[in-house]
Amino acid sequence: MLERLKQLESLRGRAALADASDVAFHARVKAVKLWQQQRLRRCYTDLAADPRYVKAVAFFLDELYGTRDSAIRDRDLIRMYPTMKRLLPKFAFDTVDRALELDVLAEEFDQAIAKQLDGVALNEASYANAFRAAGRRADRLHQVELMRDVGHGLDVVVKKPLIYSTLKMLRKPAQMTGLGEIQQFLEKGFSAFRHMNGAEHFLQTIAEREIVLIERLLDNHPDPFAIVSEWEHLKRNP
Repeated sequence: MLERLKQLESLRGRAALADASDVAFHARVKAVKLWQQQRLRRCYTDLAADPRYVKAVAFFLDELYGTRDSAIRDRDLIRMYPTMKRLLPKFAFDTVDRALELDVLAEEFDQAIAKQLDGVALNEASYANAFRAAGRRADRLHQVELMRDVGHGLDVVVKKPLIYSTLKMLRKPAQMTGLGEIQQFLEKGFSAFRHMNGAEHFLQTIAEREIVLIERLLDNHPDPFAIVSEWEHLKRNP
């Protein structure tokens, strides 16, 4: 976990943001994150409309792929790593570790796409071109598997009442030791996955759709995002 935190600090920490010449670049990174989050919302409107999955969609979009600047959080977590390792039980530590690995990949991809968009307006066509130029098909597919790993890990532990009770007992110690944001992330994830009462359909749907888009983009499909409109219509025509 510590290595992942250091990677994130390098990618978006104080040193990465210090160069004034990079202001435009980091603005593009934020624009890419926002564009992608909006794309994700369109892809999963059917799941978000289902009371069973609405909390999980919110967790997926806001916590696993949010648009907040987390540079300060990353720096603080490096400082608090010894406390985190001592305080968090193994199931919670492992969940955070996998989520951070997912975060590293997402940040690398977002920055790679933003570099390709220098002087180019962000839209479906320019995003598709930038995505292809960034490449890394194997890592893109690994990102999808990591998402499933995080979800499966949560789905397993939320079925164990003792583990969920342990997590709630950690709320005050976590806040007192500066780990309140991590605690909040874990509680939101556990709450969302408990509410689903079984996550296989949710995780499978996301994995299948993301893989389809990755393949359409990297295989030079003439209109890779057309399928997103088809998924949007599933909300109205289940």
